Amino acid sequence: MCTLIVRTGLPVTLMGVRDEFTDRPWEGPGEHWPDYPGVIGGRDLKAGGTWLAVHPAARRAAALLNGPGRPAPETTKVSRGDLALRAAYTGEMPDADLTRYNPFHLVLADLARVRVFSWDGERLSAAGLPDGTSMIVNTGLDPANERVVAYLPRFETEPWPELITAEPSADPGALIVRHKLPGGRVFASLSVMEVTLAQDGVTYQFTDLTADRDG
Repeated sequence: MCTLIVRTGLPVTLMGVRDEFTDRPWEGPGEHWPDYPGVIGGRDLKAGGTWLAVHPAARRAAALLNGPGRPAPETTKVSRGDLALRAAYTGEMPDADLTRYNPFHLVLADLARVRVFSWDGERLSAAGLPDGTSMIVNTGLDPANERVVAYLPRFETEPWPELITAEPSADPGALIVRHKLPGGRVFASLSVMEVTLAQDGVTYQFTDLTADRDG
C-alpha cells in the first residue's frame, strides 16, 4: 500500500490505495488464512500476505505500507505481508525479529485508538494519530509529501469516494497513479479499500481499479 487516509473518532474510517506492479499476482478480499480465522483481506499471491487486514468481530484493522530505511539482508529477509494479519488478529504490534523485515509503517486501528508503528531497519517507533484526518504515505506522516500536500485538505472537506475517480497519472503527487517503466513493466494503483469501524459493526468496501484483470 502506498497511501492510507484515516479519520479518527467514532466511527473510525480508513481508506487505502494500493500501488503495485501490475504483473504481481493477487486476489480480492476473503478469509484466506486459516491461521487467522475471521481476518479478511486481499491476498498477495507471490508472498501470501496482505496490505490491509480487517478483523470484523474485533472491530479492528491493520494496514501495511513500505517505508524508507535500511533493507533487511537478502539471506534472512521475509515478507512484510504477515505483519498486518498478525496485528489485526491480536490487536498488538507483532512480536517478531524485525531485522528480517524491510522498513515499513504498520497502522493498527480499533475503536479506542489508531497507532502507527514505523520500522526503519534499525529502530521501531510508535505514535498515536491525532484527532481528525491524517494521511500516511511511504515516508510516514509527512506533511511535505507531494501527495499529502495535494490531497489531505481535500480529504478533510470532500466526500472520500469522489477523490478516487480521477484518471491515473504519472504525476508523483497524484492519488491514482500509472507509470510505465523502462523495460515495459507497469506500476499502478490496483485497488482502493474503505473500512469503517463502529460499535455496531464493520464495513469493508473494495474497489478493483484494474479493468483488464483476468477474472
